[in-house]
Amino acid sequence: MPYQYIIYQKEDGIIWVRLNRPEVLNAISPALLSEMKDALEKAGKDDEAGVVVLTGEGRAFSAGVDLKSLGDCKLEGGRVGPVLDDPARAVIDTIQTMPKVVIAMVNGYCFTGALEVVLACDLIVAAEEAKLGDTHTRWGIRPSWGMSQRLPFMVGTLKAKELSFTADMITAREAERIGLVNMAVPGEKLEAAVKELAQKILGNSREAIAAYKYLYNRSQGDRMAKGLKLEAESDFTIADTEKRLSQFRKKD
Repeated sequence: MPYQYIIYQKEDGIIWVRLNRPEVLNAISPALLSEMKDALEKAGKDDEAGVVVLTGEGRAFSAGVDLKSLGDCKLEGGRVGPVLDDPARAVIDTIQTMPKVVIAMVNGYCFTGALEVVLACDLIVAAEEAKLGDTHTRWGIRPSWGMSQRLPFMVGTLKAKELSFTADMITAREAERIGLVNMAVPGEKLEAAVKELAQKILGNSREAIAAYKYLYNRSQGDRMAKGLKLEAESDFTIADTEKRLSQFRKKD
């Protein structure tokens, strides 16, 4: 399919999937998610490539969900609803089940829904200038793409609660310290660092890497499946979502 919101490139065994809505900090819309899924599926089937890099154009990996794309929909119980939940979960499933290594290259802002996508990737490399955060509680939104399960798995329950309850944004250096990213490097060296990491991976057996990815994710997934089901199916009374988001609603 032709892409409007994705840049798809292949170079030296690496496929680059770049979110391309820089004018809105690569905010996640249903159309963007549809293109992401198609691009990731295409990358996963390309026998000439062994590594997929997911990143964003401009100043952000992604600032998170584009709430304006929901129009006048009510976010009942703090849910963004199936218009975003279903394609986002499909993107995450594609990342986790493809036999190739997916590296998230966090070049700038990475918040909330975008962070949920990043947490599903195999490796995460961030620019020191990047800011990461789980801001669900700031806007009266509940997590629905795996944040409540993957974040504590990565950084521990105490730190995950702190990040989610405060909605604080942290630097990539702090993210590296707490185990949220593999490494933080100066922005001007980010792409080179990712390429170096990718080349190390490409020098090894793709079949063995695919086996490792399956085993790591299957082991994690077996423990996490019940939690993800709980996250997806739980209902809550969150009455202040519309008030908190009203400033971002499109004005006619």
